[in-house]
Amino acid sequence: MGSRKSLCCGFSALEVTLGVIFVVMTGVCISLVVLYVTRETHTDPETPPPQHTPYLIGVGRADCTGPPADVPMMGYANPQQTAAGIHTRLYSRAFIVDDGKRRVVFVTADIGMVSQRLRLEVLQALQVKYGDLYQQDNVVLSGTHTHCGPGGYFQYTLFMITSGYMKAAIEPLVNGIVKSIDIAHNNMKPGRIYRNRGELDDSSLNRSPHSYLNNPEEERRRYKWNTDKQVLVLKFTDQDGDGIGMISWFAVHAVSMNYTNRMVSSDNMGYASYLLEQDKNPGGLPGQGSFVAGFSSSNLGDVTPNTRGPYCVNTGLPCDYLNSSCPIGGTKMCQAFGPGEDMFESTRIIGHNVYLKAKELYANAVEEVTGFIHHAHQWVNMTDVTVQINETHTASTCKPALGHSFAAGTIDGGGDLNFTQGAVEGDPFWDGIRDALLGQPSNQTKECHHPKPILLSTGEMNWPLPWHPQIVDVQMITIGSVAVVAVPGEMTTMSGRRLREAVKEELESEGTLKDMEVVIAGLSNVYTHYITTYEEYQVQRYEGASTIYGPHTLSAYLQKYRGLARAIAQDRVSELPAGPQPPFFTENLFNFVPLALFDRKPENMSFGDVLEEVYPVYRQGDVVTVTFVAGNPRNSGDIRDKTFVTVEIFDNRTETWEVVHNDASWETRFHWLKGSNWQSNATVEWQIPPTALAGSYRIKHFGHYKELKGLQPVITPYEGSSDVFTVTASFYYE
Repeated sequence: MGSRKSLCCGFSALEVTLGVIFVVMTGVCISLVVLYVTRETHTDPETPPPQHTPYLIGVGRADCTGPPADVPMMGYANPQQTAAGIHTRLYSRAFIVDDGKRRVVFVTADIGMVSQRLRLEVLQALQVKYGDLYQQDNVVLSGTHTHCGPGGYFQYTLFMITSGYMKAAIEPLVNGIVKSIDIAHNNMKPGRIYRNRGELDDSSLNRSPHSYLNNPEEERRRYKWNTDKQVLVLKFTDQDGDGIGMISWFAVHAVSMNYTNRMVSSDNMGYASYLLEQDKNPGGLPGQGSFVAGFSSSNLGDVTPNTRGPYCVNTGLPCDYLNSSCPIGGTKMCQAFGPGEDMFESTRIIGHNVYLKAKELYANAVEEVTGFIHHAHQWVNMTDVTVQINETHTASTCKPALGHSFAAGTIDGGGDLNFTQGAVEGDPFWDGIRDALLGQPSNQTKECHHPKPILLSTGEMNWPLPWHPQIVDVQMITIGSVAVVAVPGEMTTMSGRRLREAVKEELESEGTLKDMEVVIAGLSNVYTHYITTYEEYQVQRYEGASTIYGPHTLSAYLQKYRGLARAIAQDRVSELPAGPQPPFFTENLFNFVPLALFDRKPENMSFGDVLEEVYPVYRQGDVVTVTFVAGNPRNSGDIRDKTFVTVEIFDNRTETWEVVHNDASWETRFHWLKGSNWQSNATVEWQIPPTALAGSYRIKHFGHYKELKGLQPVITPYEGSSDVFTVTASFYYE
């Protein structure tokens, strides 16, 4: 019995001990669970907890579409290519990043290039609004390089000859760019940036392979392609990880729309922006919604989107490889074509390719960009930069000049006269005409530009204003591990590679900046045509003939951008000399665009009346066309945030008309036809998408006409509407 009791008592003690341990462990477990749950509720399980202080980030987009009628388009320099309608609208997209100490602004705008005059007017407007917050040092303005936007925003004579200086053309650009910055400024909030890069094939082709092959073989062997295929994406999110914007850089010309197009168009890069913004801002019209997608230009100098390459359009045979000309018809007949059946389809295909790659990179971007922000800027007199060629020899840049091959154009748009690419000798006929009209180039300029045979010695031509800029911006901004090099022109593929390499080497030289991603933002701040390598320059195709500061242009830029990068790496930007300020001309600005005169209409008709009516029924995939009596679109003044066109569907529930497309939509085309006797028509096309809902539709046109009342011009708004028509999946009703 005793032993049994003892055993029993032993079990009781053990039970008590185990019970105590159980209670303690339960308490510990509960505490751990509480801690775990509490921690989990404050951290996104898919994202590691942020380790870095967030940036302040703002994004903004604004309409910057200028006059869509009569004004010369900027890009092809073709006098026949004046605006006559709208394919898509043009937008400015702004991105502001602040690290608490410094702030930078990057703008990519749907324009051919940023001119010096445009930049100066934007900076003046920002100074009035924000004081010294946004200046030449920390604001980068870059153009997408569409060749189908209105010109008229230049102050140098050569550009004014082809597109002029027009207040009506530059004001929408200035106001649109500033408004996009305003929106970004007012939307700034804590957020994060992620970077990603990939390659995009089948969307670009080198249009001067003969020049590229003149680069050293050892250098060429380092690269798989003769164009840069990389796409760099910066993803902007708020603190919760929700996307607010994206910038993408890819090197390709925005010339899918060719020189026969006369509708204002943002071309392939604008279409990529359109697609991604429609994705991220569902249900909105173009230009609406908070997500901003910028597709920026890069070192696209020798890169075309016309991937089927050039051939002689009159014979179907290949063009001459060396000078891109045809036996009959010369350079004008040698044309490159995109992947589509026409320029619209080619624009869609290339834009869609770029959009898909950027979208993929955006979705998979996880490498966070962290670190301080820097910005460095100098004005440089590019006509007189001494460069060190080797240990014993120096050389210099030149006064601006354009070579004979400049007049030959490219396979994306050849010249009308009998010039060919690759000309290293002058032509006595054209040289004689030039000497008689404009004067002969000096021997010093001829020697400096050798082997370029000079067609226009623009640096020695100053009437009524200088023909080309002398003072040029060199600028760089860094956001943590990303450096954006703002280049004032069109760098070729190899020039861009050399510049990126040089900048990366300098930035990382001090050891404080590591794993830097260097990207070139082309067509920035001031336009100076092309920048080839020294070796490409010797071949004197179009790009070399358009390298206006001579054979050592790239070497000079490498030297200057290295200086900016070194100053950033050493944190000595404040010691950089500002350089000579560029001029801001107030007199002798001119243009050749005729005034928009009074509008007339046919007898017994009104503005907005329909001349050619719609059919009663259409199917998805059809094209609806309607023509109205119209006024000159220039009489509508500032057209930003307005529309000449709406496509509307009738909502049976609310018995109201709802706008589903406007003139910014890819699916619409607004053609303006200038007739005789001051009469004009507007034809609207709607390509009905496969996704269009079945229902009742109408197309409306809005505009203004100018008439003389007494002795005063009076501008009056008008609108017109088509008949109601039906969109159905089938013509057959059950």
